[in-house]
Amino acid sequence: MNAEPEHTQAHNRDRQEPRICSETGPAQHIANVAEPVIEDMGYRLVRVQLSGQHGTTVQVMIERPDGTLEISDCVAVTRVLSPLLDVEDPLPGGYHLEVSSPGIDRPLARPGDFERWAGYEAKIEVRELLAGRKRFRGLIEGFADGEVRLEMEIEGLDDTQIVGIPFDLIHSAKLVMNDDLLKRAAPAPKSSAGATQ
Repeated sequence: MNAEPEHTQAHNRDRQEPRICSETGPAQHIANVAEPVIEDMGYRLVRVQLSGQHGTTVQVMIERPDGTLEISDCVAVTRVLSPLLDVEDPLPGGYHLEVSSPGIDRPLARPGDFERWAGYEAKIEVRELLAGRKRFRGLIEGFADGEVRLEMEIEGLDDTQIVGIPFDLIHSAKLVMNDDLLKRAAPAPKSSAGATQ
């Protein structure tokens, strides 16, 4: 019996895990073209975003299945995506392609992201009104039964409540920059073992 390597198993799991697609228009077209290529290279597409700073910038956020990313990964994906997008010609005029990690206050794109980032604060926007609102903010409790679980304050109630937000209603979700998130992102202090004083 041949067992698949762990990174291959994680990669195959990610292909089955739906992604929140907040892209529209040209960004959606780019995501549709780029995502299968990115997945074939062993990465996950997090989001495609267009900005107009200094011309048009196409930012493609990616990560490995374990959530990490190295500069060499960005270079490898750029080398494959750039000629593909040149052929597809998704935007009128020139553009600058930027392949990057999702960053510290990253978008949350898949059900597994809500498990990985449980205990951290997130902002979620839904596509249609849910319990009379479209925006939610609270501590991520995880993902269960097709819903993101969020602990949040509800106006008129003294205690925080756990709210279930159906994954298929989510338009966008991202971590909130705060001290806890910065501490997790900070590099561990180097050991002083063997240092001379």
